[in-house]
Parts: sequence; C-alpha cells; structure tokens
Amino acid sequence: MSTHGAQPRKAVEAADFLTSAELSQVRQATKEAELRTSGEIRVHLEDHVEGEILDHAALVFEELGMHRTAERNGVLIYVSVADHQLAVIGDKGIHEKVGDGFWADVIAAMLPAFKAGTPAAGLVLGVGMVGEKLRHLFPRLASDRDELSNDVSIG
Repeated sequence: MSTHGAQPRKAVEAADFLTSAELSQVRQATKEAELRTSGEIRVHLEDHVEGEILDHAALVFEELGMHRTAERNGVLIYVSVADHQLAVIGDKGIHEKVGDGFWADVIAAMLPAFKAGTPAAGLVLGVGMVGEKLRHLFPRLASDRDELSNDVSIG
C-alpha cells in the first residue's frame, strides 16, 4: 500500500464540508470513473485525525474494506477537514504500477480547488484522475461488478 499526504485549506466539520449537491457530484464522478475500470475509488471525510494522517488514512482504507478488491486496485481519497489535510492511498495492485509520484500528482491537482474554497471540484478532479489511470491499468471486464459503495463516507 502506498500513501501520500498534503494540506488542503477549508475548516468546518466533515458533515458540513460538502453540500448535498456537492456530495452528489462526487458520488456521480466516482460512479462514472468506475464504469470504465475494475478498480474501486472511495472518498472519505473526517473531522480530525489523531497522529500521522497517512497512518490514519491507511487504517480507514482497511476499515472501509478497500483492501478486499479482487485486483488490489482500490484507491482512497481521504480528507481530515479540521486539520486541513489530504491523503491519497492506493492498494498494492495499483501502487505497484503507478508509484508515489502519481499520488503526489493527484494531490497537487486537487489542492488549488481546496484553496479556492471549492473542495467538491477538487475531489471530482482527483476522482477523475484516479479513474483515468485505473481505466488504463485495470480496464473493466464484462464480469466486473461494483465491489464498494460510491458514496462519500463521513467518519
């Protein structure tokens, strides 16, 4: 498993971080991205993280069952809202193919939207980037099924 972290900017509680319309946008982006790949993408929001964000994001990754995908190609976009921190974590199957640089690129692409106060746009962009990479590396097969929820989880 690989992790990479950075700091987005916008402080509210996780439950209030995105409007219902924005949650729908992120859910739809996830659904669309997953239609073209066997990979799974999740977005998770939390109020606060104790300790190192990457360690905690890895724990959430496991709690969400993201390590249970058939090809080990799950990706988690994790946001600690009050701490202004962001992490992208990819399971073994995807990380072996993309390396740390890709996770850093996803975060770098997302941060301007977070800094501009439009985190949903950043999340949609990040989901799209991850989905496109997964599409190339793990194309969807006729036998593929959606293994995990596309909802944004809030913990």
